[in-house]
Amino acid sequence: MEKKVLITGVAGFLGSQLAKDLLAAGCVVVGVDNLSSGKITNIKGLPEDRFIFKEMDACSRKLLTGSDFKNVKEIYHLASAASPKYYQASPFETINVNTIGTKNMLELAKRNQAKIVYTSTSEAYGDPEVHPQPETYRGNVNTWGPRACYDEAKRLGEVLCYLYFTEYQTKVKVARIFNTYSAGLANDDGRVISNFVTQALKGEDITVYGDGTQTRSFCYVTDTLNGLKLLMEKDEANGEIINIGNPIEYPIIDLAHLVKALANSESNITFHPLPEDDPKVRRPVIEKAKELLGWEPLITLNSGLEETIKEYRRKIL
Repeated sequence: MEKKVLITGVAGFLGSQLAKDLLAAGCVVVGVDNLSSGKITNIKGLPEDRFIFKEMDACSRKLLTGSDFKNVKEIYHLASAASPKYYQASPFETINVNTIGTKNMLELAKRNQAKIVYTSTSEAYGDPEVHPQPETYRGNVNTWGPRACYDEAKRLGEVLCYLYFTEYQTKVKVARIFNTYSAGLANDDGRVISNFVTQALKGEDITVYGDGTQTRSFCYVTDTLNGLKLLMEKDEANGEIINIGNPIEYPIIDLAHLVKALANSESNITFHPLPEDDPKVRRPVIEKAKELLGWEPLITLNSGLEETIKEYRRKIL
């Protein structure tokens, strides 16, 4: 019997690629998305005999009773806007999908005795005072600011995962994802790589916020998805929070120059005020992922950017 897998946020950047991977591996995939930030074009052409799409919200109680969700063996809960542009535009919906939606998915996992991966975020660390960030670091977060709807909702989602694991022994694993990118990231997404590549290709100013010394760690989509699939597979990861990200750290100003060079762009680099609560540093400790999952990223930033630029060039120009 084919394994049935549920993906929330299936029409998003990560969800759509994950669906393609799992379908290629022979799974039946049930995809849920309310299309608030996901795009139906991302899942166009998936095989109708093994892909079931449900346009609905992860917060809906219908997820617990619908016939399509019976006998689900694995759940990837990816639903949530992840770009500040989108989650700040819909703060209450962002809170709901990471709390009510997460509880729904955990309850479904409990009823089906299914495994579940919850995609949390490196934003759980806030503007960190410990660097690099191990999973044991509790973070430096602000509950009273424009990013809190995402950061704090993801953290509460982790609490729900902890409770279902300790109270009901649900096979839940939490991934703290660090800055995933690829050509599949919409060019209007609002995150730094999509912004820089789009601006460089169009000859527009490359907009750096702050002085550019703040750092990020960028993980190519195939590496992130391999980490999530291994997280689902490994029973040793039950009840664990694991960083999924690339431990190589780049100042944003260096990223801007690298994108400009790889795109052969004449764009100017301009500087703008740093947004409130924008983290100054970001780099994951991935020893836990190496030990429990046998995972580490393989794609260099240069290689990933070259592929991203090539595809964006085809779409934009």
